[in-house]
Amino acid sequence: MNGPSGEASPLHELVTIMERLRDPESGCPWDREQTFETIAPYTIEEAYEVADAIGRGDMADLQDELGDLQLQVVYHSRIAEERGAFALDDVIRAVSAKMIRRHPHIFGGAAESPGWEAIKATERGSKQDASALAGVARALPALKRAEKIQARAARVGFDWPDISGPRAKIDEEIAEVEAAVTDEERESEVGDLLFSVVNYARHLGIDPEAALRNAVERFERRFRKVEEIADKPLKEIQIEDLEALWQQAKRII
Repeated sequence: MNGPSGEASPLHELVTIMERLRDPESGCPWDREQTFETIAPYTIEEAYEVADAIGRGDMADLQDELGDLQLQVVYHSRIAEERGAFALDDVIRAVSAKMIRRHPHIFGGAAESPGWEAIKATERGSKQDASALAGVARALPALKRAEKIQARAARVGFDWPDISGPRAKIDEEIAEVEAAVTDEERESEVGDLLFSVVNYARHLGIDPEAALRNAVERFERRFRKVEEIADKPLKEIQIEDLEALWQQAKRII
């Protein structure tokens, strides 16, 4: 990990810092006690903060957040190395080999790419879990994971032939929510309803995760505008007047 001049690379410096923080005798007490499981939530959070910086077009913040995300990779790799599993160099070599393998038309003799998903399917076939659904991370946001699971199933023919199927399924699931008797049944049926909405969005060519994120952001902007234009606390305003304020906010934003 040294640079052309023989000096330690910035990545090597970060690795050295992590080694010091994890030192069992002189390291930071908090850093020493962390595990894969305790660090994983921070890893997910940092990935979201990278996406947020990109969405805001803030390059300075993006640089900072990418550094935080890189730290997560170094952190997990250090824990793995302490357990004798693998080190950061192994991680980098593995992903480099993967990128070369997945681009035979660039790094090999193939005339054209066989397709990203075809290559990934071949890789999945060499693993113990050969299901078409294998490898969809459980830690993904639920909407994104639902979309990926549905897309995987669709690639092997398990899908509605046209959009009328998923649209009708939404009405069916709403009826089942209304017919549910217990809280457990309602939770299950609401889950099925959300899954059906994701499927409908997929057939429309809409990213449900992005659609919901944008809807939440619109709601937040409009709600803040309602708070701004209201002449008293919202909890003191009748529902009809709240609706009028909401419509006013929608016209503004």
